[in-house]
Amino acid sequence: MSAQGERDWDAATYDRVSDPQLGWALEQLDRLDLREGEVVLDAGCGSGRVTALLAERVPRGRVYAVDVAPSMVEHARRALGDRATVLCQDLVELDLPEPVDAAFSNATFHWVPDHDALFAALHRTMKPGARLVAQCGGLGNIDAFRATAESVAGEEPFDQYFVGWRKPWNYASAQDTAERLERAGFTEVRCWLEPKRVELADPRPFIATVCLVRHLDPLPDGLRGTFLDRVLARAGTPLILEYVRLNMSARRP
Repeated sequence: MSAQGERDWDAATYDRVSDPQLGWALEQLDRLDLREGEVVLDAGCGSGRVTALLAERVPRGRVYAVDVAPSMVEHARRALGDRATVLCQDLVELDLPEPVDAAFSNATFHWVPDHDALFAALHRTMKPGARLVAQCGGLGNIDAFRATAESVAGEEPFDQYFVGWRKPWNYASAQDTAERLERAGFTEVRCWLEPKRVELADPRPFIATVCLVRHLDPLPDGLRGTFLDRVLARAGTPLILEYVRLNMSARRP
């Protein structure tokens, strides 16, 4: 997962709480038919949990794992060792040592504001014939929960810290995404939205590290816990998040 926001991520906690994202990644990996000697990109590798699965599927190949968050890169390097080359880069400025046979991404692209620039960067990084399989948050993703968080952000004592705050997510539609991929030069494009309901048994570390990570950026340390408490109380128990995943597959001709 890429941290395109103003601050870094808590990589250790993300690695511990990101089971929903790992489950989605496993579904996507089954769509990516890898051969054992291929060169693969993990675009937005996060803590490296999914990168390790990619490396297992290309035992004679090479894996490049890229993330813009320094804590994620450090964690992934420790976790992966020599199983992957982990690079700290913005995805719209990809610069790999070699072109790749396949590009994979999970739970990352919605943090990238400019999808046209993102897809152009992926296209120029891939070999002719290379495959792209990716999933991220799509149109409607956790709308109800985000509305609750925004309502709390508009209340005292938090409201003063959200003046001019820019929402950092980019939850695109399937149609817009398909058009952008085609403009970037991809063919065999297929995009679709898929609902994924997640019920959290221990919601606080998850929403602090994943859902509200960028909401906490503008708040002073003394108010972050209070903000989380109020959002959780307003969201109700059990906390159910109505995720919408944007799936995409394409090929570079």
